[in-house]
This record gives sequence, structure tokens and C-alpha cells, in this order.
Amino acid sequence: MKIRRPRLPRTRKGWRRLVQTVMTGCVLALLPVTWLYVSTADRLRTTEDAPRTEVAVVFGAGLRDGEPSLYLAHRLDAAARLYREGRIEAVLVTGDNSREDYDEPDAMRAYLTRHGVPGARIVGDYAGFDTWDSCVRAKKIFGVDRAVLISQGFHIRRAVALCEAAGVDSYGVGVDAKHDVTWYYGGTREVFAAGKAVLDAVFRPDPRFLGPKEPGVARALASGR
Repeated sequence: MKIRRPRLPRTRKGWRRLVQTVMTGCVLALLPVTWLYVSTADRLRTTEDAPRTEVAVVFGAGLRDGEPSLYLAHRLDAAARLYREGRIEAVLVTGDNSREDYDEPDAMRAYLTRHGVPGARIVGDYAGFDTWDSCVRAKKIFGVDRAVLISQGFHIRRAVALCEAAGVDSYGVGVDAKHDVTWYYGGTREVFAAGKAVLDAVFRPDPRFLGPKEPGVARALASGR
């Protein structure tokens, strides 16, 4: 079978059209990322200046031998610090528990309790399969209207934009991370994930699992009053 090679333009006009097409494609590809940066410009904070908010949402980031990965541990450390400093009252840990042998929320809960956050102040969302699902469930299932979100810097803009679209008044804390292979992979992945984020924000699909409302966050807040 003979493979046809792509035919290159033979005229200046053809080359000009090709360049314009390529540039248009690049612009369209970068529009979602631009939207994330513009829409969250005034919503990013650090652990030093995060506003006092009743609820913090920590997104899952993988487990290693049943324990939080290094990246997830950094997120949980930030949440524990905010709790110790009295700037949050409850933590909603949201992650994947789609298999019996993989339970991000419970691993996150155990880590936080070891670092000084009372178990009564921690609420687990076991169907946070992606960022959009976590944001929608925080609003519709757990009744969170305002929250500080905690994740790595390469992910936090998307988290804030999606939670805002889901109806959660959000501020984002992007924790520090070593610029290793995982960091670069995460940053590259976000370029592609931005496109899905735009679609989620526009069409607002239901999460893969919604279920009944849960009073966990309200109980966690009440336990400290």
C-alpha cells in the first residue's frame, strides 16, 4: 500500500494560508487556558494570606501504597496549617474511591488526623472522580457555598474556575511543588484539561455519581460551635 505524503503549498498564497491556519489553530487551542488565567486572576492566595473561610476543599492527587502521594501530602499539609491557624473550620476531602482497594478520601482523612485535624472536622467525598465532579458535589451534595480550594499551582486555576461555575464562591491556594517530572506532566496535562473545563463550565453536566444530599459538612461545622 502506497502512503501518500502531505502535499505542501507551491505558491506564496498557499504558504500564507497554511501559516494562517496553523496560527488560528494555536490561538484556538490556547483560548481555554487564557480563560482560566483571566477568570481566576483575583482568586489566588497563598497559605499566608488565605482568607478565613469555614470550609476548605482538598482534591485527591493519588496514593502510594495506600498513603497520600507527595503532592497530595503537600495539599493536606496546607489544609492542616489553615486549620491550626483558625482560618478554616472543616475540611472536605474529595477523591476517588471507585475500587475497594483504592480509597483516597479515607487516606486523606487519616493523614489529616495525624497532623492535628480532629476527625469530626473532616468530611469525605468518595465520588470526586474529577475536578468538575468534586465541585458540583461540594455544592449540590454537601451544601458548600464558599470555600478555599487547595491544590498544586498547575491545577488550582482550573479548580477555582470550575467551582465558581458550579456555584461555589472560591479562593484557591496553590501549594509549592518540586519541579520534577510529575510537575511538568501536570502542567502539560492542564493545557489539554482546560478544553474540557470550558465545556464543563458551559454545559454543566451532572457528575458521574450525584446521589442524595449529605449533612457531613454542616455537622462538621456544628461540632466546633
